[in-house]
Amino acid sequence: MTLLVLGTMTRIEDANNLPLAAYRARFLPASLQLIPAKASAPSPYHITLESSSTISAKDCDECFNLIASTSANAYAASSIGWSPTKKRKEMKLPDLRYLLLVDRGVQPAHGRVEGFLSFMLTYEDGHEVVYCYELHLASRLQRQGLGKHLMSLMEHVGNNAGVEKSMLTIFVGNGAAMRFYEQLGYSEDEYSPEPRKMRNGTIKMPTYKILSKSLQEWVTDGKVEDNG
Repeated sequence: MTLLVLGTMTRIEDANNLPLAAYRARFLPASLQLIPAKASAPSPYHITLESSSTISAKDCDECFNLIASTSANAYAASSIGWSPTKKRKEMKLPDLRYLLLVDRGVQPAHGRVEGFLSFMLTYEDGHEVVYCYELHLASRLQRQGLGKHLMSLMEHVGNNAGVEKSMLTIFVGNGAAMRFYEQLGYSEDEYSPEPRKMRNGTIKMPTYKILSKSLQEWVTDGKVEDNG
C-alpha cells in the first residue's frame, strides 16, 4: 500500500507530532475503560493515556518499579541485559505513549499505577508498525482481562493509524506470556533473531523473540476500512 504523505511528513511522524488530546481523539475509542461482563460495582481502575513528556514523575517511577519487580531478572538473564539507567532513558523516548491502569479506589486524586502498556507508532525493518515496549500488571490484577484490554487499545491505535502490524519483544523463557500473546493472534515475526552457529560449532539460541500480528484495518479519508 502506498504511504499516505501529509505535507512533508509521513503519517507516522504526523501522528507522533499530534498533541496528546488530538492523538487520543484520532486513534483511541471514546472510552478506554474495561467493563467486566459480570460487575457488581464500578471498577476502581481507570485507564488514562499519557506521553513520555506528560507522564508525572510519580507515575513514571511506579511504571519503572513494575518493570523492575516483574522483569528485571528476565532482562538480566538475556542478551539485552538489565540497566536501570538505560531503561529509564528508554521510558522517556519522545514518541512513546503510555496506557496507565490507575487504582483510584483509595485516593481518587492520587491514584497508584497498578499496570501499564507503553507503545510507539514507528518503523521496524521498513514497515510502519505499532510497537509494544512494555506490558506489566501487578500480580493481583493478572488473569482478569486487563492485559488483553490494554493490548486491544494499542491495536486500535495501530488500526486507526493505518500501520501494517503490531509488534513486541518477548523473552523465550516466559512461557506464560508467549501463550498469552499467541491467544491474541501473535506469532514469531520474520525478523525475529534466529539461532547462530558459533566458530566452535555450538549453536547459540536467541534469548528473546520478536512477535507480530497483522493489522488488517486501514484508514482511508479518516475512515477505518477492512483490508482483508
